[in-house]
Amino acid sequence: MRIVQDIKNTSIKNWASDDRPREKLLKKGINSLSDAELIAILIGSGNREMSAVELSKLILQSAENNLNELGKYSVHDLQQFKGIGEAKAISIIAALEIGKRRKISEIIKRKQIKSSNDIFEIFRHKLGDLPHEEFWLLMLNRANKIIDKKKISAGGVSGTVTDVKIILKAAIEKTASGIIVCHNHPSGNIKPSNSDINLTKKLVNACQFIEIPLLDHVIVSYSNYYSFADEGHLS
Repeated sequence: MRIVQDIKNTSIKNWASDDRPREKLLKKGINSLSDAELIAILIGSGNREMSAVELSKLILQSAENNLNELGKYSVHDLQQFKGIGEAKAISIIAALEIGKRRKISEIIKRKQIKSSNDIFEIFRHKLGDLPHEEFWLLMLNRANKIIDKKKISAGGVSGTVTDVKIILKAAIEKTASGIIVCHNHPSGNIKPSNSDINLTKKLVNACQFIEIPLLDHVIVSYSNYYSFADEGHLS
């Protein structure tokens, strides 16, 4: 009797070495691996029906094969896949967060702010896919290069409370020559709310008093943004 073995029931250890993610990385380099193979290395093993690679492909398919979408998943979301326990879910989330932070660090390290799009590129990776609002401050020197960044507040889906005094204190302590503030709208609607408009007016007036100008207030989602400066609403 001929036995036909289903690959889904075959351990990765029995695969050809070029097909195993770890061995493939060592032989051909990191760029030879697909997203699913990289995730498979993180989780180490699959379940009784699927190899680690096949399980990783299934997880990616649920996120439309988009790592940015996968980055929005919670530990609970990932645990809905058979074979993904808390530890594996945490490993996936941690790896995606490291990638995100690396991207942000590279941008900030070389960044001179020349336009609202520069601000968007910094914060879309940090704030664009968050399920809650966060309010951030960028402090700049005279050449509009970033001195430091600071999270001012975090809130719920519909808003976060921001204290103007905390913003001014941070700017003064860093001897900033100018500041930019940014927050996200988890809904994806970047139109400023009445509270956004009122806060911006308060900041403009307060910054004029301490002679550290507010250069922009940007509202971001992952795919687009609204700039108070571009719209002429900082006067």
